[in-house]
Amino acid sequence: MSYSQADDWIRAFAATAAANKVYLTELDSAIGDADHGINMNRGMQAVLGKIDGIGETDDIGALLKTVGMTLVSTVGGASGPLYGTLFLRMGTAAAGKSELSADDWAAALAAGLAGVQTRGKAELGDKTMVDALTPAVDALQAALADGAAFDDALRRSAEAAEGGMKATIPLVARKGRASYLGERSAGHQDPGATSSWLLVLAAADTFAGQAGQ
Repeated sequence: MSYSQADDWIRAFAATAAANKVYLTELDSAIGDADHGINMNRGMQAVLGKIDGIGETDDIGALLKTVGMTLVSTVGGASGPLYGTLFLRMGTAAAGKSELSADDWAAALAAGLAGVQTRGKAELGDKTMVDALTPAVDALQAALADGAAFDDALRRSAEAAEGGMKATIPLVARKGRASYLGERSAGHQDPGATSSWLLVLAAADTFAGQAGQ
């Protein structure tokens, strides 16, 4: 995975955040502050402005850190700190690298997940973005350990994230704004898990067929 491909992924996620702005906000209106889609779109649009101005570089870690810092400073609520931490930790894992191998990508995504869990104090089953990211990381690592091609591993990762996202529907939220609703939070898909699935899906769509280029 080259710097340009990582840049393509960021831009693809920005596009999908814009396309799903209303959907994510509708999900959030049921159990949150009804602003997740709006906030994520605003943050990713700000990211596009920042990465356009980075200049000549091939440091993927620097790119990811720029995304993270921008999200922290522009996205309201919990999403800014959590998504910001995700990208900052991924950036640290990829620091100084102009290319990422499949294992590098898996390590970066795992580092990002660990950062989110540390920042948000959330665990699997708490009805948060962790419920999509955890199976995504696990499936990616397992596929690569089994010798799967990067394309296949990415697709399995996205499918696992989708499964984790859907699994949040019956859960009672234990973290964030949704936790205030108690049992009433059950029956609704978590918006953070949904945007996290979109993030992983964007990676699978962007990097498919590009491994080794």
